[in-house]
Order: sequence, then structure tokens, then C-alpha cells
Amino acid sequence: MTKRAMKRQLREGAFDASQFEDDGKIRRLPVDRAWSPMSHGAANFNDDREQGYLKTIKAKSPGQEALMAAIDQKNLVMALGPAGTGKTYLAIAKAVEALESGRVGRIVLSRPAVEAGESIGFLPGEMEDKLAPYLRPLYDALSDRLSMKRVRALMAEGAIEIAPVGFMRGRTLNNAFVVIDEAQNCTYVQLKMLLTRLGWHSTMVVTGDPNQSDLLPELSGLGPVAEKLEAVGNIAVVRLADRDIVRHPLVAEMLGVL
Repeated sequence: MTKRAMKRQLREGAFDASQFEDDGKIRRLPVDRAWSPMSHGAANFNDDREQGYLKTIKAKSPGQEALMAAIDQKNLVMALGPAGTGKTYLAIAKAVEALESGRVGRIVLSRPAVEAGESIGFLPGEMEDKLAPYLRPLYDALSDRLSMKRVRALMAEGAIEIAPVGFMRGRTLNNAFVVIDEAQNCTYVQLKMLLTRLGWHSTMVVTGDPNQSDLLPELSGLGPVAEKLEAVGNIAVVRLADRDIVRHPLVAEMLGVL
């Protein structure tokens, strides 16, 4: 400890200077501090210190509030609405919450590999490399709730699985939180196949915007499926509107005129 630091601590009352009178080579750490790792159980131990940071998800519109309540109450939820209403983000946030609390054993995220009106041609690499551009929005939402290091670790363990729609046939998803994103790019047959993957102790959230399909209008199955499932009492169909858009205000204005 330098003389300047000693003088500062003496001025601030951190220690008694007499403790250095016996031997100038001996330096003892001051213990009369606000908190010390050695002070557990002492009167000055502060057990209410902030132990970590967790971003809290709060609804920003009535539609989002209805969606979050539906996910908590139902095992199958369909969230339909325009871009920017938080459909995917809320679904993945709820999935991470369920995984971290131990209510489910894994998260399964699926998305159709359909280009947005433009073919990007051949993609090199393994299956994961070829699908990465299509699944990037899911990675973005996951990394906002968990660090990428944590996401990679959970994916290596199999606790988080990101799969294309084409590889879901024949599976039964038990003890899982399943998110089907961009469902407007699924056909009626594909959606029927995906919805019937639901297993025991699982929750499935299907998100999409029927008005932004990259398929021909008659091929998209999201609208017809949602209309039929609205009559099923144990299934929630939440329809978000322009007032639920939480992106830049111009997004809502543009969607109102386009």
C-alpha cells in the first residue's frame, strides 16, 4: 500500500494508524468496511445485495397482455398479428422462462425455410450452416434473453433445439416448450402436422402474420387453421392489431397504408 493510499484511508477513517506503529513492514487489511467476504453473519452483513440481473418481461399493450396470459393458461396458443407486435419475442421469452424455472426440459424452435420473395441459391456447409440464414431471427431473440455463450451451451446439451419444419414429421415433443415461428409460410398440411407434434407436459406457441405470407395466398394455411381452432375451448387464438406494435411508430403508420 502506498503512502498516498494510506493517507487517504486515514483521512476517510478506514483504519487506525496506530496498527502500523509496531512494524512498518506489516500491512493489515482494514476490516471495518461496509461489506467484506469475511463478514458473513456479522451485524453489518447485507444479505439483500443484488446477486444478478434478469430482464423482466412486461406487456406493453392489451394484446401482448392477452398473449402472455394465454401462454400461461393454455397448452396451445396461436398468436396472429402484424410485424412488430412482439409475437416471436414474447413466445421465446416465455420459453426461456419455463426452461430456467424447470417447468420444461427443453425448448424446440421451428421455422419454415422459405425465402422472402427472393431465392438466395445454393448455400455451402452442413445442415446447420444452410439453415442459419433462415433461423437467424430465432437466434436474435434467444441471445436477447440469454448470452450467446449460454445459448451455445444449452444447444450442445440438447436443451435448446432449432429445427426446420421439414424435419418435424414423426416426432412427439414431450416436456417441451415449442415455438413455431413464421407460420404464415406453412401450408395447411404442414401446420396440421406441426400442431399434432404436441406431447405431454408441453406448451406450443404458433406465431405468424397471415397478411405477410411468402407463399401464394391460397397455399398459406395459418388463417384457415386459426379460424377452425378458435372453436376449441382449450386452445387460445390471440389476434394482435396495429395498436399492439411496439417497434418504431412508423411501422404502424406504414402498415396502415400499405
